[in-house]
Amino acid sequence: MLLPCIVSVIYGEKQGLVFACTAALTFALGTIGARFKPKSNIFYAREGFVTVSLSWILMAMVGGLPFVLTGEIPSYVDAVFETVSGYTTTGATILTNVECLSMTSQFWRCFVIWIGGMGVLVFIMSILPLSGNYNMHLMRAESTGAEVGKLVPKVKNTAKILYSIYIFLSVSMVIALMIAGLDLYNALLLMFSAMGTGGFANRNASLGGFSHTVQIITEVFMLLCGINFNAYFLILMRKPKEVFKLEEVRAYLILLFSSIICITISIKDLFPTLYDAFHNAAFHAISIMTTTGFVLMDYEVWPSISKAILVVLTFIGACAGSTAGGIKISRFLILFKDFRRELLKLTHPRSVKKVRFNGQTVSEETVHTIQAFLIIYIVVVGISFLIVSLDGFDFTSSFTAVLTTISNVGPGLGKVGPAGNFASFSPLSKIVLIFDMLAGRLEIFPLIVLIYAGTWKRN
Repeated sequence: MLLPCIVSVIYGEKQGLVFACTAALTFALGTIGARFKPKSNIFYAREGFVTVSLSWILMAMVGGLPFVLTGEIPSYVDAVFETVSGYTTTGATILTNVECLSMTSQFWRCFVIWIGGMGVLVFIMSILPLSGNYNMHLMRAESTGAEVGKLVPKVKNTAKILYSIYIFLSVSMVIALMIAGLDLYNALLLMFSAMGTGGFANRNASLGGFSHTVQIITEVFMLLCGINFNAYFLILMRKPKEVFKLEEVRAYLILLFSSIICITISIKDLFPTLYDAFHNAAFHAISIMTTTGFVLMDYEVWPSISKAILVVLTFIGACAGSTAGGIKISRFLILFKDFRRELLKLTHPRSVKKVRFNGQTVSEETVHTIQAFLIIYIVVVGISFLIVSLDGFDFTSSFTAVLTTISNVGPGLGKVGPAGNFASFSPLSKIVLIFDMLAGRLEIFPLIVLIYAGTWKRN
């Protein structure tokens, strides 16, 4: 919270005092809390899930305080909603006029997206010595994807590599945006949102309020951030050919470009040139599939097939190990291969076939975990939809509000479309959607473990 204070000083705003006081409060509480030492510093899976869940909930509750104390978002539920939307890189907003926020609050609102993109505890692990090899449980609880592995033998070094790649791409994008004509402040805000695949913009028109060049640069970096960061590690290790052997990366690019072509064909009559149709189709497909949520226009006016494709991309998401949300392509690939294996068993009962992914055998435990994840995902969506429906909005608005929050996308359809927001939902619905955003970012299991009674029983 000290960075917004610096922004406040630079632009002569008073909001920085609120951020300074909140930072001092959190520092004091943290200092007091650090005096209570646990009997054991070992983190097993249970401790990892609980620590990650409670940390994110606490960050959201504290991160929303400045909005309330400055009076820019008077409702604490709304403030927490906006903060959770940032930390989880969702990009859903309750603000009807984003440009009314101070530059200090705008900076904080976008900065939390960048923080949450790679993971807060992953960053902590890269600079602090935690619990030896057991901190892998923390990384697995916070990182995205079916399986989380180490790029190098030590988890701490893995975390450093991930954040080094993240920072390199971030700096590269800021430089590119400044070359395109943006000042440092606007370039930073746009980078925070794009790199974290969050989608908060400091203009009501989202990316439609920026130049064509800025849109293309943002489009490229959104695309890059939807790719598994292991691919960049392989490039660093001078193994670029290995990148195209990653099944998930190939599937991601094939599905994305196929969707762009289909959308372009369906909307070409709505634009003066084919290039304009392609540009809008590419931007929105990349934005939605990477769960960023930037928009150039109100795609509610597009044909139904185009909107249906965007909803499917919302559900699927991008690659595991990226900053994007959604169920992840890797899970769908493994489930498809498991389905094909089951069909083979029906026709050839004595056959023995393993599910393989990226040339390696996938354990049965991983397959069962993915199946359980999908079932729990659907259950959470169903229950959330029933509760949100109590507000009385139309089916499309209520359903896509739940789907877009648990997928960490941001814009949906209807009242929560590109031209809408989440302001009209009741406090109860907003709390449910806050849970969905956290569940989507932490991939459900950490939050389920947190509320599971057996978690708190001593062994």
